[in-house]
Amino acid sequence: MEDIDIEIAGQAPKYSTNVDVDDRSHKEKEKKSKPPEIVGPITIFRYADGLDITLMVFGTIAAVVNGVCLPLMSLVFGEMSDGFVSGCTYQESLCKETILCFFVFALYYVGIGATALVFGYLQISFWVLAAARQTKKIRKTFFHAILGQELSWFDISNSGELNTRLTEDINKINDGIGDKVVQLFQNMSTFIVGIVIGFVKGWKLTLVILATSPLVVISAAFCSKMIITLTSKELTAYAKAGAVAEEVLSSVRTVVAFGGQEKEINRYTSKLGEAKNLGIKKAIASKLSLGFLYLIINGCYGLGFWYGTTLILDESSGYTIGTVFFCVTFSSYCLGTAAPHFETFSIARGAAFKVFKIIDQKPAIDSFSSDGYKLDHIKGTLEFNNIQFSYPSRPDVQVLKGLSLKIDSGQTVALVGSSGCGKSTTVQLLQRFYDPQEGVITVDGHDIKSLNVRHYREFIGVVSQEPVLFGTTIRNNIRYGREDVTDEEIENAAKEANAYDFIMGLPDKFNTLVGERGAQMSGGQKQRIAIARALVRNPKILLLDEATSALDTESESVVQAALEKASKGRTTLVIAHRLSTIRTANVIVAIADGAVAEEGTHAELMAKRGVYYSLYMLCLLLCQEMRSTILTKTKSLPPAKKSKLFYMCLTLPFPPKRGKVLMPQNPHILQDVLESVSFLKLFRLNKSEWPFILLGTLAAVINGASHPIFSIIFAKIVTIFSIKDDPERIQHEANIFSIIFAVIGGVCFITCFLQGFLYGRSGEILTMRLRHMAFKAMLQQEISWFDDKKNNTGALTTRLATDAAQIQTATGSRLGVIAQNISSMGLSVIISFIYGWEMTLLILVMAPVLAVTGMLETSALTGFANRDKKELQQAGKVATEAVENIRTVASLTRENTFEQMYEENLQKPYRSEIIQKAQIYGSCYAFSQAFMYFTYAASFRFGAYLITVGRMTPEGVFTVFSAIAYGAMALGETLTFAPEYAKAKSGAAHLFALFERTPAIDSYSQEGDKPATFKGSLEFCDVSFTYSSRPDVPILQGLSLQVERGQTVAFVGSSGCGKSTSVQLLQRFYDPLTGQLFDGINAKCLNIQWLRSQIGIVSQEPVLFDCSIAENIAYGDNSRNVPLDEIQEVAKAANIHSFIEELPEKYNTRVGDKGTQLSGGQKQRIAIARALLRQPKILLLDEATSALDNESEKMVQQALDQARKGRTCIVIAHRLSTVQNADVIVVINNGKIIEQGTHNQLMAKREAYFNLVNTQAQTQNL
Repeated sequence: MEDIDIEIAGQAPKYSTNVDVDDRSHKEKEKKSKPPEIVGPITIFRYADGLDITLMVFGTIAAVVNGVCLPLMSLVFGEMSDGFVSGCTYQESLCKETILCFFVFALYYVGIGATALVFGYLQISFWVLAAARQTKKIRKTFFHAILGQELSWFDISNSGELNTRLTEDINKINDGIGDKVVQLFQNMSTFIVGIVIGFVKGWKLTLVILATSPLVVISAAFCSKMIITLTSKELTAYAKAGAVAEEVLSSVRTVVAFGGQEKEINRYTSKLGEAKNLGIKKAIASKLSLGFLYLIINGCYGLGFWYGTTLILDESSGYTIGTVFFCVTFSSYCLGTAAPHFETFSIARGAAFKVFKIIDQKPAIDSFSSDGYKLDHIKGTLEFNNIQFSYPSRPDVQVLKGLSLKIDSGQTVALVGSSGCGKSTTVQLLQRFYDPQEGVITVDGHDIKSLNVRHYREFIGVVSQEPVLFGTTIRNNIRYGREDVTDEEIENAAKEANAYDFIMGLPDKFNTLVGERGAQMSGGQKQRIAIARALVRNPKILLLDEATSALDTESESVVQAALEKASKGRTTLVIAHRLSTIRTANVIVAIADGAVAEEGTHAELMAKRGVYYSLYMLCLLLCQEMRSTILTKTKSLPPAKKSKLFYMCLTLPFPPKRGKVLMPQNPHILQDVLESVSFLKLFRLNKSEWPFILLGTLAAVINGASHPIFSIIFAKIVTIFSIKDDPERIQHEANIFSIIFAVIGGVCFITCFLQGFLYGRSGEILTMRLRHMAFKAMLQQEISWFDDKKNNTGALTTRLATDAAQIQTATGSRLGVIAQNISSMGLSVIISFIYGWEMTLLILVMAPVLAVTGMLETSALTGFANRDKKELQQAGKVATEAVENIRTVASLTRENTFEQMYEENLQKPYRSEIIQKAQIYGSCYAFSQAFMYFTYAASFRFGAYLITVGRMTPEGVFTVFSAIAYGAMALGETLTFAPEYAKAKSGAAHLFALFERTPAIDSYSQEGDKPATFKGSLEFCDVSFTYSSRPDVPILQGLSLQVERGQTVAFVGSSGCGKSTSVQLLQRFYDPLTGQLFDGINAKCLNIQWLRSQIGIVSQEPVLFDCSIAENIAYGDNSRNVPLDEIQEVAKAANIHSFIEELPEKYNTRVGDKGTQLSGGQKQRIAIARALLRQPKILLLDEATSALDNESEKMVQQALDQARKGRTCIVIAHRLSTVQNADVIVVINNGKIIEQGTHNQLMAKREAYFNLVNTQAQTQNL
């Protein structure tokens, strides 16, 4: 097992802006002056309703009553000790009256035990139930608050970080506001009642002991503040790590394609390293505070016994040994046991700070707000009046500079201009995703700021450049357009969007699952479903942002006609780079440099010879060669035949291109049968930290031994007073024992510190290692594993956040407490056997009852933990999907739908199960508490009998009793860890199932050949392929193709015919049933990492990471540090360099989450630069220029033509003008090659390719 205990610093940012030193020191000062990030002890319960408050009040009353039981027991014990001391001389038998008294005392114990049984159950079950109810409300409210934020907030917040807060932080709140708080109340009640009894019985001694309490309070307050600060920082570090994991897992195809796994693992682990160091500091702070508490308490015992002896020997004071000592000592012990509960509560308050902060943040644009005017209907007259706008995340880059534009009702207005000029920004402002800094946008004369946001967005339909589908069925995706839509309307919308035929060709038709972010569908299929979703809204304003960019030629012409038909009677705003699609627009608006450069009809703007004219002439140049070829070939073809061929192409049903569509299955079949994982297996991962664990265990054993040793001294002190007429000897022995108490306190302090450091370190390293291994194991899996809906991004990030965190609760410092308690119990039993084996045997006979109770509790709670985990993973999936695609959710006004889905997934863990869980936990806790008192009753009754028959001395009885009393307390404390142990077992089972899974295609495999030379020729040899979940739906059927070294081969065909699947097979994302060959070698025989390093890809929807532009381009080659001049070189080749240089931070500019700060064209060009940097032997271009405007496309096409030289290149394109220069054009239909050849050869054939070209030329014909 690899060691990662050394903190991985991660790679320092290669490209960062220089921060002024003064600036930095100013920020540091600001940080220091910031108030602590913590909520008030009452504020944390702000989501408690009437029932919760009632449960907590009655639970607290029960805790107070339960807390009184221990001082009452001390009172009885004190009376008994006085009876022992006064009722007999040393080692003499007790008189009959005393025996009778002891029988009465035993009955008192039974009564106290019965009280503890009832009230212990009430306190735990009530508070656990109240905590669960509040946690559910916090989760709901937090998710609601996130969905309600304006878009600018998401630009600077990370969606992965939010998901981590939604799971891990709220879990910590739940832990801190449940049974731990009520146990804190119980301990406080014990302490206060003990002190009150002490004052009543002997105020002098009580006052002396209390004089040390300020030290306890000050140390507790200081350590609490420290723990809260460290917890807040630790949670932030984990949230950042979660954000990295979410980003990587959601873009796993890109990471794997560019061999970025190692880089991403290092990036994730460096974030974990921060959290690990903070966790170790937190463990040390926590244990130091506890050690100091034990030092003070043992010091109190020493002081108390010394001063108490003085008072007792002074007969005029009337003090007896019993009452005061025991009230004060037992009560002080309770402060020690309260410390962990106080720490958990403090951690919860720290975790609640950021959660509540987001909840309380009032958005400037609130999509849930009921404020604003609700128009009954709108005509759709739009006006932009002198709009000035820059994105809040980049305030120094002005996007719109005084844009003014009027659009009349029912008009179709097209916005044209180069990438990044502000077209898409205009569409976002119109949807009121942002508010302009200056200027007004009006609809029918109403300022859109005065309208109700949600109601206003209902009038708008949007189809964007990169359409987002949700991980549900096609039917549900279209239904998101309008909630009350009928099945008939859904089908009509699908027909209008030319999606009906391909949907009906799927096995499950409209009930087919589309996969996460629509991953099971081809680009064109996704686009058509998105168009159907927009049309079903029946909007008054239709916004089409490159709505047909991902469609093939036949689909585009039909969908374009459908959109033109849909535009009638609606105000339509169209953004398009293909100018042929907007010629019929009522008004064409050319935007340049953030303002309207010119506007008019196509004819008017052509006459002006301005911006539009130059853009259009570029478009013409691209089409010129194509058109001339077509004109010569199509003259002899009758129109009827053209039409017939055209529609034949259209009506072919095609299967989806990628991923697996999951059939609805029996939910019981889906449940994984997980093997139970032993803790020994878990600790093997801690092998390199065993020296720390051994030393920590030694410290814990010494710490645990202090209590049984205390009981021996305790018994000796009690029986000292049976010595008659020798006060000097009594005082002398009391002084020695008092010093021993102080020494025990010092030992406790040192061992607690060692425990905190050693166990804290080993526990945090184990947690970090588990998270690291889990993340690494996830990235090792084959792509089809990610296609499974159980392994979507939301579920995986939830598992990363929770599984290791649950194991952490049962390892680390908790392990130290268990070792300490085992030592305490073991030594107690040994001492008890030495001093009185008969009495010890009686007590031990009763002990298994407690053990069985603990086992039953653990078993039940493990079951609950596993079921809860599954439901919360599903809820996490819903939350992640909504937050990642917040723009789509907001434009569809479906926030309430996602909130409802999230709530439904939360309902299951909080129904009958939570009540059962509260009852089981409450019953077991109450029984373990009460059983202690019953044990005391039996042991003292039996002890008194043994003294009368001369089998034991009073000292022996006291020693056995106090040793067993501390042993029982230790056992009780150990049993309270049962819920944590149950969760840890559940988490470990899930993690080891992941670690031990062997992927079908191992991305880390070192096996396989790495040829010294690779020419780049490849062959598809009778390739057949079906997705594992749909073996009955063939995707590729006997596809055979020889690609020579340096050839450019273009794949063309309708959406879903298998083009992109072929590309994914080349990258070995999947394995076909029969293999493809590279340079005459079977792909499976080649080393997978080597193979992928020979391939560069630019895909249809490029994925960028949330880092700088330079780092995104450098991602093309993860095997080395790429110098900046090389990055600039490829940026120039991809026509993006000049744009980057205009940005204030140039190559250090961050691109935002998934590249949201850049336009589609800018993202595409950065992706091209990234692929060029790789210098691959095989270049895969999957619609590489689809998102570019004509001007950029021409230049990038030239760059790609240059890049293709000397390389084997596979091109997928719907725009046939971009592939006519290819060496071979392959037409694919239904997973088979139906024809192949050069452009001229295929045109001469007059078959499938000819018809595709003909159709596209007619669309683009002027």
